[in-house]
Amino acid sequence: MENSAGDRPRRVRIDRRQVRVLAHPLRTRLLGALRVKGPATASGLAELLDTNTGATSYHLRQLAEVGLVVEEPGRGTGRQRWWRAAHDVTNWENTDFDDDPDARAAIEWIQAEQVRQYVEYAERWFAVRDQWPPAWRDLFGTSDIFMTIPAARLAQLRTELWQVLERYRAEADPTEPGAEQVQIFLTALPMLIGGTR
Repeated sequence: MENSAGDRPRRVRIDRRQVRVLAHPLRTRLLGALRVKGPATASGLAELLDTNTGATSYHLRQLAEVGLVVEEPGRGTGRQRWWRAAHDVTNWENTDFDDDPDARAAIEWIQAEQVRQYVEYAERWFAVRDQWPPAWRDLFGTSDIFMTIPAARLAQLRTELWQVLERYRAEADPTEPGAEQVQIFLTALPMLIGGTR
């Protein structure tokens, strides 16, 4: 997905303030909804996320204070404000916050929330997969591979996988017949059999 100017995806490497603000269940959902659905009003987001407009407005302002969402220029009238995600991609390294216990706790919460969301999405898929055409049922799901690899090679692999995903996202045409919105999770974890190395 390219931004409206047709440029490469807008990215942010979140800082300590941003990570602390983002570590909240409704705020992560708001930012995700704006990235997936595009610009929206607080009331539209409240309806989409099954919450109230007051809470949605408050949390949008919190996200705006640290530059994660911005008002959509040229839209809205009077009290109706339209918001959009300020970036298409949020990233960080796990070690970015090693010297800040509060920010480290916030990033740990965000990562745990990503896992919870993945489980929720998977359970939703399992509940409806029989309603989808066979081609999609064969493509959606999970797979894994085990390997023994040094850190430098794993970093190279991660970079290459992201390049492939970004290329496909840039080439995506949402108006193409049969196109569906999909989310791909990339996860690399050490094999901690019995909780040890």
